[in-house]
Amino acid sequence: MSDRPELKKGLDSKVFRSYYYLKEELVSFCRENGLPVSGSKTQLTERIAHFLDTGEVIATSAESRKRSTADSAPIAMDGQIGENFVCSEVHRAFFKAHLGKSFSFNVAFQKWLKTNCGKTYADAIEAYRLIIEEKKHSKSTIDSQFEYNTYIRDFFADNKGSSLGDAIKCWKYKKSLKGHNRYESSDLTALDKE
Repeated sequence: MSDRPELKKGLDSKVFRSYYYLKEELVSFCRENGLPVSGSKTQLTERIAHFLDTGEVIATSAESRKRSTADSAPIAMDGQIGENFVCSEVHRAFFKAHLGKSFSFNVAFQKWLKTNCGKTYADAIEAYRLIIEEKKHSKSTIDSQFEYNTYIRDFFADNKGSSLGDAIKCWKYKKSLKGHNRYESSDLTALDKE
């Protein structure tokens, strides 16, 4: 049985931060309390914690919601990547045409695009190729908002030959506990409870 508190008004923000909540739960809380529902799980968590502490609603910046007008213009190799880059279908089509059908806006490439305003699309194509090559030779980093993915990867690194079902049972057990959601070998006790 989980001792995780229900996410509702009046919950202490420190208690809120010490438990795992699904993004859907965060979005639902935001809708019920008039908070913006856009953004990553990390952004939603910060928004909710601020609301629980102060009762204030932090509005998302209008700038981050604005679509770039460059999205509608044809893309040229020597064209510059604009500020507030958006991974649009126009951009996807451009990159697929130059990098092949297997192209995807992976996390590393999205970060590169968002932090290299002013560089050219030719630079972006070269950066994508380097990112893909680097991925072949190293363990990828999973961003903090993808706790489940990180947990499952670490579970299998420590328990070779185990099933995904076992990993998920341990994950469900872990997220019901107070504290961090990183894999620990002590989480295997969840498998003994059946």
